[in-house]
Amino acid sequence: MKSTFTKSALCLVVMQSLFACNSDGEQESSVTQAQASAPAVSAAASSSVSPLSDPTNSAGWVLNQDISDEFNGTEIDRNKWLVQGDNGDYYIWKGRAPSQFVPHNVLVEDGFLRLRSQWEPDYQFANENYADGSVDAKYGEHEGKPMPVTTAAIVSHKRFLNGYMEVRSKAIDAAMTSAFWAIGYQSEIDVYEQMGKPKIQGNIREDYIKSTVHDWRPPAKRPTWAFQHSEKYPFRVADEFHVYAAEWGEDYFKLFTDGKEIYSVTKAELGDRWVLTNPMEIWLDSEIFHWLGMPHAEELPATFDVDYVRVWQKPQTNLLQRQFFGFEGPILFEQNPRPLKLVPENSENDDYQKFWHIDESSAKQASIVYDNFNKGKRSLKISAASTATSQLTKVVAPAGALSLPAGELTVSVSIWILPETQLSQLSILLADNNQSLDFDLSKVTKGKWVTLSQTIQRSNPSSASDTLSIQLDSKNITAGASTIYIDDIEIQQVK
Repeated sequence: MKSTFTKSALCLVVMQSLFACNSDGEQESSVTQAQASAPAVSAAASSSVSPLSDPTNSAGWVLNQDISDEFNGTEIDRNKWLVQGDNGDYYIWKGRAPSQFVPHNVLVEDGFLRLRSQWEPDYQFANENYADGSVDAKYGEHEGKPMPVTTAAIVSHKRFLNGYMEVRSKAIDAAMTSAFWAIGYQSEIDVYEQMGKPKIQGNIREDYIKSTVHDWRPPAKRPTWAFQHSEKYPFRVADEFHVYAAEWGEDYFKLFTDGKEIYSVTKAELGDRWVLTNPMEIWLDSEIFHWLGMPHAEELPATFDVDYVRVWQKPQTNLLQRQFFGFEGPILFEQNPRPLKLVPENSENDDYQKFWHIDESSAKQASIVYDNFNKGKRSLKISAASTATSQLTKVVAPAGALSLPAGELTVSVSIWILPETQLSQLSILLADNNQSLDFDLSKVTKGKWVTLSQTIQRSNPSSASDTLSIQLDSKNITAGASTIYIDDIEIQQVK
């Protein structure tokens, strides 16, 4: 039975949220797209649907319209989704050989997304090999024989940081996977990988859930999984629709089936294996897993059917992209195209993602490290010594990193000072406002995380080039060497 939540209800969601859509269905906002991964969402915004695990919405979830879809139209909404193979373009990969993603297998009909897999001996497969660990496979061919299976994949254009993601779906009834997953900088969440008819009994079965979180930090060599959960279901995943979900917080992760929690884990329990600190995009796709056997021509075509995908998030008052100003990963400029070869382990600056700039001189004192942190897994460490002349250590955000309104704002920063440190001041500079916020460290408790804040007044909103820099002047070190850790810079509007 198709979900009763319709496009008209979605329009109500948009009207009640901070964001609106223009006549082309594209998002318009008073903040720049650099802020889109961690929007400041009004607590008053609401929607007419709630997570199945929280039907009264007691947690105050707000639907993220950019990544939610009811699939009530006649074709896929390309303003929301990248279709793998459109115009010959593929993002990251063409699929797991011997199968290949093709755009004509992405169907929207009868209120459902249908990702079709079919036997297409006349299709012109990519003339290249796909390397997957120890396997070097060819598209359209398996062990020297034809395996002309085409399939489909879609990827959300926008990413999100922390939230509750849910689908109502039915797996493909063939030896093909049905997958609902998310990927971002150096991390991946596989909410499920399912298979209706595996030919070989292995780590995915017809009545099974397999969920995995992957660690894509370099060298990112398989196996990359950080943690996994598998569980037997009292049903076949290809027989009927069920609701599958994951809740991802700053320091916890949970899995749900049909509204019931089936697994939970915390950052504290995982330690270094906790990698879920950056925004992710959603994928829905089907593939061949060679270790579970090949599909037969007679069981195709078949479809992976999705009733809806919905993403909810908690209201945020922080005006900054939390992952970047928490030193976890790049700032995203989602108004620019995402590079087609942007693999999760990539740490290069481009128009879509940018990183903190630390010049050659400052790099001798400053670096982003794992050895101490406040909320996430990384922080900025500055170790400097007193000198006879003033020497600045500078760490600079890219141009356009700030999108601040005019008015009264509170700027806060979390710091941890090494006990023997003799440092009296740390400065944060806001470029557009030409303002230096000097934080007095002389009376700050050492050896623990402390949050300092200041309130400022801005007469004008940010320009497109507004940025922020962190500065430590050696003249403020009274003696010897000093070490300070900096984390979680936040800016909030004073109401």
